[in-house]
Amino acid sequence: MGDNLNTEFEGKAISELRLALRQLKKDRMSLIGLMIIVGMIFLAIFSPFLIPYDPAEQDLNNALEPPSVAHLFGTDSFGRDVLSRVLSGARVSVIVGIVSCGIAILIGVPLGILAGYGGSKVDNLISRIIDGIMAFPPLLLAIVLMAVLGPSMINVMIALGFTISTHFARLARGETLKVKEESYIMAARTMGLRSHQIIIKHIIPNIIAPLIVQTSVTFAYAIIAEASLSFLGLGVQPPTPSWGLDLSDARRYVLTDPWLAMFPGIAIFLAVFGVNMFGDGLNSALNPRERRRL
Repeated sequence: MGDNLNTEFEGKAISELRLALRQLKKDRMSLIGLMIIVGMIFLAIFSPFLIPYDPAEQDLNNALEPPSVAHLFGTDSFGRDVLSRVLSGARVSVIVGIVSCGIAILIGVPLGILAGYGGSKVDNLISRIIDGIMAFPPLLLAIVLMAVLGPSMINVMIALGFTISTHFARLARGETLKVKEESYIMAARTMGLRSHQIIIKHIIPNIIAPLIVQTSVTFAYAIIAEASLSFLGLGVQPPTPSWGLDLSDARRYVLTDPWLAMFPGIAIFLAVFGVNMFGDGLNSALNPRERRRL
């Protein structure tokens, strides 16, 4: 009976995955978003080989040069090549986004599953802790944590991962509460499966789709949050290239040298736009209700 039950669920999961991939291929905006994400990852990996200049190298004799053949995006107030800094900044954004989401998942998902599956007492305790953390705006809480930990790229990832873990915890808790009442969970209990076996074999596979969508949303938020913290001087520190840090340096020259703020701003916009478009496509593809509506 157990083998038949598992085979049935695996077959259903495979057919759902095929339907999701088919829907995703039809969504042009999500494909555009995927192309932007792939481009960001490509730049994060190969930017050291693509940039024309060292992004940290200063040349005060050529400071604040407008876009030209030698410097396609111009130079900043320290004579650094803006194109090189924008391309290198993609690496920082991708690393911060991936690591922050990873920390948030490792903290939030186990807590959410434990709250949803562990009974009312455990649920109340974890839920009150999550509510207490979520009482603070995420960016404000990240700023407080950065003030305590100190400004650095590693501390940015820790602070963002902690603050956004509550979103994964609440989502995992809600999905677990729904899934654990399904008939196949009751059948698994009747078959004598232990709690950790049920969680691994049945709970996690059935809540992973909304968690994937949440990851895409969180990745976009992490990019904006890192840029915001770096803009305030609490994130990535000079001379490391960062889009937020470049925007902070450019704010004094917005009226006289607008390209300094324009190109990092466009990079942030494209990154967040691409991740959000792909996230919307994932939601439509992985959500059966959305698929039926479309």
